[in-house]
Amino acid sequence: MSDHHPRKPQVLSRRSVARSRLFHVEEMELRFANGAERTFERLGGTGRGVGAVMIVAMPDPKHVLLIREYAAGVEDYALTLPKGLVDPGEDLVTAANRELMEECGFGAHRIEPLVELTLAPNYMRHRMQVMLASDLYPKRLPGDEPEPLIVETHALDELSALLAREDFHEGRAIAALFIARDKLRSEASEPTLW
Repeated sequence: MSDHHPRKPQVLSRRSVARSRLFHVEEMELRFANGAERTFERLGGTGRGVGAVMIVAMPDPKHVLLIREYAAGVEDYALTLPKGLVDPGEDLVTAANRELMEECGFGAHRIEPLVELTLAPNYMRHRMQVMLASDLYPKRLPGDEPEPLIVETHALDELSALLAREDFHEGRAIAALFIARDKLRSEASEPTLW
């Protein structure tokens, strides 16, 4: 794999095409290094938050908490990881802990960054910070969900069984669980020095 990266295209112009309560569609005129010019559209947020977090919450070393919530995009209930926007003034750890309390009824004594994921980066600016939470304790905060979320506990080593389910299909959640599982397996196999 080469370390050579092409020069980023020059942004000739940007303009707002549409805006809603949640989304902003922006049109960008770009000129590439070879002189080719193209118009791209991308979907962004409204700027309310400063990012988003998704939490892999481990009630014990072998299990993860998942939530069942209504997903309007697919018009059905989906099983996924707890997630939400980072509010202005919050750091990632605070936001992850707040979302975990709101959606699962637990806080975490330990939260660490795991990975940053994007979804359709050709069309969306959205970046999701995946956080690994452990050493959980019961704590519920009121959230903004329209109905109570159902919280389920699943074995992290049984991801193939989750993938076989019709209600577990969010790509970011699938990637986050595989990454968390591999990280935890790697840490468990490292020799300890006393």
